Amino acid sequence: MKIPPMPSTVFQSFFFLCCLLLLTSCAPNFTSAENSGKSEPQLQETLFISYDGTKLPLQVWPPSGSMDAARFILIAVHGFNDYSNFIKSSAQYFNRHQIAVYAYDQRGFGNAPVRGRWGSSEAMAQDLKTLVRLITQKYPDQPLYLLGHSMGGAVIIQAMSGENHPDIAGAILVAPALWARSTSPLYQNVALWLVAHTIPWYRVTGEALYRKPSDNIEMLKEQGRDPMVIKETRYDTIYGLQNLMDAAYAAADNYKLKTLVLYGHLDEIIPQKPVLDAFQRFPAQPAGQKQLILYENGYHMLLRDLQGENVMKDIVLWLNN
Repeated sequence: MKIPPMPSTVFQSFFFLCCLLLLTSCAPNFTSAENSGKSEPQLQETLFISYDGTKLPLQVWPPSGSMDAARFILIAVHGFNDYSNFIKSSAQYFNRHQIAVYAYDQRGFGNAPVRGRWGSSEAMAQDLKTLVRLITQKYPDQPLYLLGHSMGGAVIIQAMSGENHPDIAGAILVAPALWARSTSPLYQNVALWLVAHTIPWYRVTGEALYRKPSDNIEMLKEQGRDPMVIKETRYDTIYGLQNLMDAAYAAADNYKLKTLVLYGHLDEIIPQKPVLDAFQRFPAQPAGQKQLILYENGYHMLLRDLQGENVMKDIVLWLNN
């Protein structure tokens, strides 16, 4: 018996339903850290326990080996696929200027739980707020600043926008990841949505993009040898990062911290336009509330570029002023 051909409208509906089922079953699979339940946030020597009981690795660099010598405290927030060690060489420079540095592995990165998986930008923001409160409680008399590189800058903006955030002295945003969907080409957004909803588990490297993150080749080679730096990334993790950049870019109007923004003209990772757009939307009052420094020969990893010491000098000068 010959089966009659399926009407085109019925076939299209059937095809659409199949696609919908496929996309639903393969939606971005975000996760959260496995912990034994909520507990009181705690600040320990090599980790801090966050608001939901998640244990996040922590590194501390005090000046002259003692927090008593610190004039300022910096919480350094690392970028995508990086971890707390990103600030190590800079911390040694800051220590010589009586600046203490705290840095932690954000959930999903470094030695933090659920390595390589994206949780939520809200959880990352709450982690930062929790650490700020813990350090402020321990050292109430020392001005506390935040320093965020790339993704870390986006986390700072989201966490510190609006009214419901702990009080701090200011923030330094180094090449902040603000490449929101509204500032990206449509084909790029569609492509990411498709792969994140069809093959979210698939891992990719950045090698095919031919992007140069820094002119410090020896540092880049060292990163390549460091097992704690993630080399292959799931598509749904990239999709989570995109959600964070959207949230941070949108929050710029309500981000009221005293802020220094640093950006390199040779940055091939985060385009200049969304960074400058967001900076212009940061509130300008009171006077001196925001400052932007552009480096003609700067790349994305400004603190670790060959001219990184110039960037660190500008940070120390800004803190002292």
